[in-house]
Amino acid sequence: MTFTGNPILKTSSRSKLMAKKYFGTDGVRGEVGQFPITPDFVLKLGYAAGQVLVQHDGGQKPTVLIGKDTRISGYMLEAALVAGFTAAGVNVIQTGPLPTPGVAYLTRALRLSAGVMISASHNVYSDNGIKFFAEGGVKLSDEIELEIEAKIDEEMKTQPSARLGRARRINGADDRYIEFCKSTFPSHLDLRGLKLVVDTAHGAGYDVAPKVFHELGAQVVSIGDEPNGYNINEKCGATHPKALQAAVLQNEADYGIALDGDGDRLMMVDRNGKVYDGDSLIYVIAKARAREGINIGGVVGTVMTNMAMEIALKEQGVDFCRAKVGDRYVLEQLNQRGWLIGGEASGHILCIDKHNTGDGIISALQVLAALQILNQDLATVCADWQPYPQTMINVRIQKGQKWQEASKDVLAEVEKELEGKGRVVLRASGTEPVVRVMVEARQADWAKKGAERIAAAITGKQ
Repeated sequence: MTFTGNPILKTSSRSKLMAKKYFGTDGVRGEVGQFPITPDFVLKLGYAAGQVLVQHDGGQKPTVLIGKDTRISGYMLEAALVAGFTAAGVNVIQTGPLPTPGVAYLTRALRLSAGVMISASHNVYSDNGIKFFAEGGVKLSDEIELEIEAKIDEEMKTQPSARLGRARRINGADDRYIEFCKSTFPSHLDLRGLKLVVDTAHGAGYDVAPKVFHELGAQVVSIGDEPNGYNINEKCGATHPKALQAAVLQNEADYGIALDGDGDRLMMVDRNGKVYDGDSLIYVIAKARAREGINIGGVVGTVMTNMAMEIALKEQGVDFCRAKVGDRYVLEQLNQRGWLIGGEASGHILCIDKHNTGDGIISALQVLAALQILNQDLATVCADWQPYPQTMINVRIQKGQKWQEASKDVLAEVEKELEGKGRVVLRASGTEPVVRVMVEARQADWAKKGAERIAAAITGKQ
């Protein structure tokens, strides 16, 4: 047995679990050199995770895969992790730079006990993080994360030499992942005749991503493909598409593809320089699958997904539901419902029939395949719907302020006025003392007035 979590524990017991001390929604993340992203903590984290693995692995010596992005701090954190795992009696395979979904795939393909990715995704180079995958390349369960946390604060006791783990670097991880990505593209199609600009944000996909598109026949112009340890996500990639827009226009390319630093997000640009976010790209994939008669079940968005997309999907006969913000919650909904496609406007796109985690390269291939199936370009497919205008107001609140109570009546009024023509999302920030008031409506002035009324009610300035 490996890191699989306890299937007996249902969601109801999950809500009663203790709060986590170190793990956030996507592993452990922070500024390098500041707790917890320090070599001594990461050493303990590797050792604690190794211990849990050994306990779950009755007698067999577990093996863990470690990948990373291109940040300068990756070398230091990798060395600390390797020391922790091997001290606990776990074997380690190191891949070097590889996108997060590549680590998830190889963890599954090589039948390993766990995978670890060293990355802070779309954050600046001075941040870094540690993300774990369980057996099969899926995210760790809350129960396993809590088990690891419980061991971090215990004293480290290195295994005797006879039981120590072994660490080795492997060649060919890139090639295996490239072949896997290509296998998700329909075998009767290719990308011949297409000119693509691929921006890998000086990140983990800098080597593999251009090769995937090139080997399927596209002419590829690479940008953001010269990592130096310090330039990851800097004015490039999915979080900064301006560089891609300029390169597409300059090279007269058909499309631009932008990934983030760890390769799990996607943004695209058409030949006119227009940017298409995750919502638009999910719509393109879903529409093509519906056209082919593939039963995808439905699409999972988040509470922030534009209402116009929901309406457009329903017109295509595709069901839609919303999850909380965060790709793990989207994935939860997909698994619960048995649906195949979901994601967020930020570019996290999940095609569960192709991979069990968000993958920027694979998502781009699904969009390019969809455009061939529909025999249309991005602009034409997405002309079915225009995003509803949104107004977002961040309202500062005091600790203990009863903002829900204060806004209840006005909220009910605005929701009633917008029924079928818009919607309201009220969300307390997890990081600052702010309530986000988001109103979306068919007309911009409806959204603006509704948001202002709710914000005024929260502040008590009606």
